[in-house]
Amino acid sequence: MPSSPVAESELGNAGNHSTFSEFRMKRAGQDFFETCRNPAACCELTLQPLRRFDLDAAIIFSDILVVPQALGMDAEMIPGKGPTFKQPLEEPSHLQRLLSPHAARSALFYVHDALRLTRHQLDGLVPLIGFAGAPWTLMCYMVEGGGSTTMSRAKRWLYQYPEESHNLLKILTDTVVEYLVDQVSAGAQALQLFESHAGCLGPSLFMEFALPCLKDVARRVQNGLRQADLPAVPMIVFAKDGHFSLQELSQAGYDVVGVDWTVRPELARELTGGKITLQGNLDPCALYAPKEVLEKKVNKMVSEFGTQRYIANLGHGIYPDAPPEGLGTFVDAVHAISRSLNACTN
Repeated sequence: MPSSPVAESELGNAGNHSTFSEFRMKRAGQDFFETCRNPAACCELTLQPLRRFDLDAAIIFSDILVVPQALGMDAEMIPGKGPTFKQPLEEPSHLQRLLSPHAARSALFYVHDALRLTRHQLDGLVPLIGFAGAPWTLMCYMVEGGGSTTMSRAKRWLYQYPEESHNLLKILTDTVVEYLVDQVSAGAQALQLFESHAGCLGPSLFMEFALPCLKDVARRVQNGLRQADLPAVPMIVFAKDGHFSLQELSQAGYDVVGVDWTVRPELARELTGGKITLQGNLDPCALYAPKEVLEKKVNKMVSEFGTQRYIANLGHGIYPDAPPEGLGTFVDAVHAISRSLNACTN
């Protein structure tokens, strides 16, 4: 049950922990992406949830859009609107603006510094998770120029410029692979890949454009770790609204498949063959529920997933106004179930 993976660009709102007083104090008056480039600040913001909640892992504070930034794109976080690129990729010729994956690798040093510092500060308390946005999700932001409910501009590229779309996705895949390998070198003990815009593709486009990149990332990261004599680490893939791809994702080379709250646990087990670890999938809005209601929902979720090959988590990130008390109830309920199971086996 890791600290819930929340990237502010995923929510389209600067302030995803805004109800947490310590988070607000740390972020007060600071530009979001400047914070991401400050290893000491990222370390502190990663550790904050662990001080308040009994979590089993930590995920480094950062954002998926640091990758497009490292490739030369200028993004800013606008309060009330979310991430915005000043010059989105409007046509294939704009790909010439992008820097090389090698240049991007060097530009992301601050994330690796944050991982090293945080791993040292954790001192073995819990595992540290690194992450990145999946190529298709990153492409969406780079072409749309920000958040979108339809991703119509990005999908237009797939239909009008399929070859150039594959070229862009390859650039992003190459960059993400090196970025994730470097995260392990810097101290990450698990990796998660967020395909947050899987749902807007549908089965056909997902299988043609997104899934090959996801497979490529898993295979090449694992090979890269071996070649660099680095330890193998668990890899998690989460494709939001990608229920149609669960079977394929379970065979894509990852150790864990994240499940959003729109999928029944029994169906997720059936589609993935019951042989892979699943993570999820409480509706983040359930955190608004009264304590007794939330506890029942958590118990029902764990009962339906079963306790084997399962990581209890939310079905997506925490929303900006989520009450900390709700997250506390969720965490406590999961631990209560765990204690009960341990008592039964002893």
